[in-house]
Amino acid sequence: MTAPARHIHLIGICGTAMASLAGLLQLQGHRVTGSDSGAYPPMSDLLRSLGIPILSPYAESNLTPLPDLVVIGNALSRENPEIERVLDEHIPCTSMAALLHDEFLKGRSPLVVAGTHGKTTTTSMLAWIYQVAARQNPALEPSFLIGGVAENFGSSFQLRQTQTFIIEGDEYDTVFFDKGPKFLHYFPDALILTHVEFDHADIYADLDAVKRAFKLLVNLVPRRGLIVAYDGSENVNECVSRAFCRVERYGFSESADWQIRKLHYENGRMHWEIWRAGALWAKLEMHLAGEHNALNATAAACLAACQGIPTEPVVEAIATFKSVKRRLEVRAEIAGITLIEDFAHHPTAIRETLRTLRSIYPGARLWAVLEPRSNTLRRKVLAADLVSSLRLADHVILAGVYQQQRIPEAERLHPEDVVGALNAEGTPAEVLADADAIVASLAPKFAAGDVVAILSNGGFDGIYEKLPARLREIHPAANS
Repeated sequence: MTAPARHIHLIGICGTAMASLAGLLQLQGHRVTGSDSGAYPPMSDLLRSLGIPILSPYAESNLTPLPDLVVIGNALSRENPEIERVLDEHIPCTSMAALLHDEFLKGRSPLVVAGTHGKTTTTSMLAWIYQVAARQNPALEPSFLIGGVAENFGSSFQLRQTQTFIIEGDEYDTVFFDKGPKFLHYFPDALILTHVEFDHADIYADLDAVKRAFKLLVNLVPRRGLIVAYDGSENVNECVSRAFCRVERYGFSESADWQIRKLHYENGRMHWEIWRAGALWAKLEMHLAGEHNALNATAAACLAACQGIPTEPVVEAIATFKSVKRRLEVRAEIAGITLIEDFAHHPTAIRETLRTLRSIYPGARLWAVLEPRSNTLRRKVLAADLVSSLRLADHVILAGVYQQQRIPEAERLHPEDVVGALNAEGTPAEVLADADAIVASLAPKFAAGDVVAILSNGGFDGIYEKLPARLREIHPAANS
């Protein structure tokens, strides 16, 4: 029996998961409103397309008339005026993860994709595999929630009346009154675990704390369930070592249950083989490049196959998979200059992005333009790893640290230290304060054949629009 429609208000609605939840709730028949301090694509575009207004700034009046339920985003804390009104007036409230479980996951079979890296892309791949398989078997068409816009769907969410619900499992905390990871609310029937590294330095004290969170997730998978785990990480090995269910391993080693062989990039396509139990299982290809994307696709293929999806739709889905917005997304090509946006939250992700661009654009002069914005990159704890990753570029530009004043002085990343280390090792680097300074300084220096990787997990002060606009002014005859 369908629950009655309610008025549900989301505080922090422009977060990727919150905006996706808003869409799911609207599909369920609820009236959805939301508020945020700022909005930027792609989630602001998604909400506008759904007709869901974004109230800004936060204000107690945003809760008039009183909603039936308030969902509080995990980035918010006490002193937010809407949270204060919720508490003062005992307005029913919950978290995104708890409501997702109660409203959508109960009675379904959750397939969760978790890990420090690759989970958004892998979740999108898995959802697309099920969607392609549903052409032959409609019962396989999935519901899903992804932390990004999957280009094959043009959306970050989908709701169907079938059993399968594919969801990206985030290890970040849930809400100010529930500091456990979001993914502990999802109770997976099957789980993909991609990588486990130290991240989210604002909420995890060290790597051991991160591993404890993933071990708790592994411990939620039932005996009848399945875990698909990367075999190239000691941290992953440790996290799955006490699983109560079957564990399938994927990767490049000879001991992997699903082994990647003969990986190569040719004529704009990446090709590889997957071997299973000593025999060729499938030959895969896709337009995305990079060893990390082959691993992501193999993980998705493995879980789908173990859930009974035939090989043919798996191969077709990987071959036709597009990408996720903000993952190596070409934003413009102007006068032979290629501008690429990538979601950068961790030194390892930056390293894989730059390695992939080297393989796609061999011989190009590669620029890395980084805004240290994630809660990990804003801190110095991984500064040495950041220097190592950025050395893969020919030129490096660091913007000022996003809201640096909110980071304790002893923990802050100082971009000038990173730049000094890069210059000392022979990689030209400089600090430019913000997007406007970067555009003014760099646009005249770019030349045909250059590839510019713009790296941030946020809006980067509009640089994705400002830089192409300035290049068109400099090169008026160029076509974007």
